[in-house]
Amino acid sequence: MTDIIERIAGDGTGDPAPAPAPDELVPYVTPLPVPPVLRPGTGDVLRETEIAVRPTWVRLHPQLPPTLMWGYDGHVPGPTIEVRRGQRVRIAWTNRVPKGSEYPVTSVEVPARAPGTPPPSTEPGREGAEPNKDVAALPAWTVTHLHGAQTGGGNDGWADNAVGFGDAQLSEYPNDHQAVQWWYHDHAMNITRWNVHTGLYGTYLVRDDEEDALQLPSGEREIPLLLADRNLDTDEDGRLNGRLLHKTVIVQQRNPETGKPVSIPFTGPYTTVNGRIWPYADVDPAWYRFRLVNASNARIYELALVDEDGDPVPGVVHQIGSDGGLLPRPVPVDFDGALPTLTVAPAERFDLLIDFRGLAGRTLRLVNKGRNRPPGVPDPAGDVRYPAVMEFRVGEDDCPDTFELPEVLSGSFRRLTHDIPHGHRLVVLTVPGTKGSGGHPEIWEMAEVDDPGDLPIPSDGVIQLTGADGTTKTYRRISRTFNDGLGFTIAEGSYEQWSFLNLAPIVHPMHIHLADFQLMGRDAYDVSGFDPAVGGTRTPIAFDPATRIPPAPNELGHKDVFRVPGGQILRVMGRFDGAYGRFMYHCHLLEHEDMGMMRPFVVMPEEAMRFDHGGAHGGHGEGHTG
Repeated sequence: MTDIIERIAGDGTGDPAPAPAPDELVPYVTPLPVPPVLRPGTGDVLRETEIAVRPTWVRLHPQLPPTLMWGYDGHVPGPTIEVRRGQRVRIAWTNRVPKGSEYPVTSVEVPARAPGTPPPSTEPGREGAEPNKDVAALPAWTVTHLHGAQTGGGNDGWADNAVGFGDAQLSEYPNDHQAVQWWYHDHAMNITRWNVHTGLYGTYLVRDDEEDALQLPSGEREIPLLLADRNLDTDEDGRLNGRLLHKTVIVQQRNPETGKPVSIPFTGPYTTVNGRIWPYADVDPAWYRFRLVNASNARIYELALVDEDGDPVPGVVHQIGSDGGLLPRPVPVDFDGALPTLTVAPAERFDLLIDFRGLAGRTLRLVNKGRNRPPGVPDPAGDVRYPAVMEFRVGEDDCPDTFELPEVLSGSFRRLTHDIPHGHRLVVLTVPGTKGSGGHPEIWEMAEVDDPGDLPIPSDGVIQLTGADGTTKTYRRISRTFNDGLGFTIAEGSYEQWSFLNLAPIVHPMHIHLADFQLMGRDAYDVSGFDPAVGGTRTPIAFDPATRIPPAPNELGHKDVFRVPGGQILRVMGRFDGAYGRFMYHCHLLEHEDMGMMRPFVVMPEEAMRFDHGGAHGGHGEGHTG
C-alpha cells in the first residue's frame, strides 16, 4: 500500500507524480462517491424543480488530471432523484453549457487488427488517428429521457426535441408506478453516444408502501452503482492526459453503398463506478442494497464477486428487482456454478442485496469477465484488458442487523399469459451489410402477407418464417429507417406481444419506451436462409426444436430492456397504458441507436383510432410468432 501511495502522491520532494502510463493506473485507491439525493418534495401536489446541464471537471482517478465532462447540476453521475409513487413532478432540464464551450469528447476511428489479437478498443490513446473534427465542433444540444417512465410523449425526451444553451426541456412525470429504479440520460438525435459519454446520466428511484413493508436496507446501506466504461487519450509521451476518448474500430474501410467507413460500437478499457475508475467502498458486516445500472454505451458486463485470491464468493448476492421493479421472489446469484457471472447489458437495472455479515475483515472485488479467461483475469483479446470494477472492504466491527431476506417480495406482481387479448408485432434485427443498409444493422418492421401469390422469393425486404407449429408465413418489410412512415399505432390500454428476430451474431439490448414488458419466451431459429446480398430469405427461417432456451429466473419480472442474441426470436408482452403520444423503441447500444436502429410508435385512444386516415396499425392479427 505504501508503494501505491507513493506512486500517486509523488516522490516525496514536493513534485507531483507524473501522469501515469496506461498500465500504471492503480485500482481500488479512490473511495466510491455516492451521488447527492434530490427529493423534489412530499405530498401529492405537483412539485417543480430545475436540473441544469453544466460543464464540470472530474478527477476520474487520483493519478489523473481533472477530466472535462458535462454533468446534471455539475455532478457525474447526476443526482439521484427520489420520489414517492403518485407524486407528480415537473422538471426543467435546462442547458447551461455556454455557447462555444469545448466539446468534452475526442472521437476517433482506428483500423481493426488481425483475429486473435487484442482489439484497439482495449488500449488507451488515439494510435495516431486524427480526431473527428465534426464531433469536436458539436454544440451543447441535449434532451433528457427518463428511461422506464410512464409519461406522455411530450415529456418523454423525444430525440429531435433537444435544446441549446439557455433553453429548458419541460417534462412532467406522474410517477404512478410500483417502486422501481429508472434512470435518466441524454437522448439527442444522432449524437446520444457522445453526449452520454460526457457524463449525462443519473438514477431515479420511485418508492411505495409495498417496498417499505419489506424493510430493505436503506440510508447509507442503500447505494446506487452506475457502471460506465470509458477510454482516455494519451499525450505525446504515451501517458494518460485524462481526456475522454471515444475510440471505435473500423470493420469496413469503405462501404460500397455510402463510401464511408463502418465501425462497431464503443467499448473502453476503464470501468467507472459512480464516475470514478475502479473505486473502493468501506462497508459494515451487514446487509446492503445496491441499485446497479449499466450506463455504458455498448459494453455488456459479465460480473462476478471474488475474493483477493480471485476465488468466487458464492451465496451472498441476491437479486430482488430488475428494470421494472421488484421480482416476485429473490433470485440467488451464486458465482460458483450454474450462474458464474451476472450478465448486465446497457440500460439494464439490477436491484441487488449483498450479505456481508459473515465476511467481516474480508476484501471482496466486483470484477468483469472476458470471453476467454475466468472472472477478474485480464483478457485483452476478449476485450477486457482491465477486469477491475470495484472493491468492497468489509469492516470488523460488530454491527447489529436484524434484516432477513423475504421469501416473497412482491404480492402485487401478476404474470402475463397468452390468454390475455393482445396484438402481435414482428421486428427483425438485420445482418450488418444487408442490401441497402450502408453496412449497419437495421430494425425492420414487418407485416404479414395474407396471400403471397406470385411474390418472388427471394425478394428484398421479404422474409419467410416457419414457426414451432410447422406453418410457414410470409412477411414484408414496412419500414427500415427512423424517418420511414409510421408503422405501429397502438390503442392506449391494450396488450401487445412484440417478437424480435435477430439475424446476426450480435446481442442487441432492445428497449421499448413507455411500457413495462414481461419475457414470454426465447426460441432458437436457423437463420441461414437469409441472404444479406438479396435482403430477404432464400429458404424460410425455421424454428429449431432441438434447442431449448429457458428464461433465466432474473428475467421473469417487469423489464424494459431485453437482450436479443443472434439466431433467436425473443417474445415479450406488455401493456401500453398511462399515456398518449409518440414514443420510440431502439437498440440500446448507443452507436446502433445513433446509426438508425430506432423507430417511432404512437399510442392514442382506441376510439380515436377509428377515424384514422390511412395509417398502418398492424396491432391485431398481424402475424403470430408464438
